[in-house]
Amino acid sequence: MSRWRPPRPKSSPYITPEGYQALEIELKDLWTRRKDVTQALSAAAAEGDRSENAEYIYRKKELRGIDRRIHYLQKRLPNLNVVFQPPDDQDRIFFSAWVTLENEAGEEITYRIVGADELDPKKQYISLDSPLARALLKKTYDDEITIKNELKETWYTVIDINYGNK
Repeated sequence: MSRWRPPRPKSSPYITPEGYQALEIELKDLWTRRKDVTQALSAAAAEGDRSENAEYIYRKKELRGIDRRIHYLQKRLPNLNVVFQPPDDQDRIFFSAWVTLENEAGEEITYRIVGADELDPKKQYISLDSPLARALLKKTYDDEITIKNELKETWYTVIDINYGNK
């Protein structure tokens, strides 16, 4: 019996060309990895008693995770809208923009607004569905935004918008 999980909220279907290419590469790599895991699983199954065979149990779990991700990518990729062109009005914030913000302390923070499948905090990519990105959409230079959560309010001022590479 599995644990019930509520369905994920629908995420926006937009993605950059680089993000789409990365997902296609991931899908291809998963199929290659699946072959290796299947071979290891077969070898572990041939060892005998499966109930106490740690290698068999581990490979079975790994295969389940790979299959889950392959299934997700196969359903998700055809539904994505790849955004190739920057918007006509590049003085406003839209999808794929690099946005530099200044907080109350005068610190500058730069984020890129990308699709939910490209989210990467290390690269400073934020999802289009995030509260910060939703608050930033259609804003322009010197606009102020406020982000509220349970603990505090944070104010930002937009100081730069760029649609090229950071």
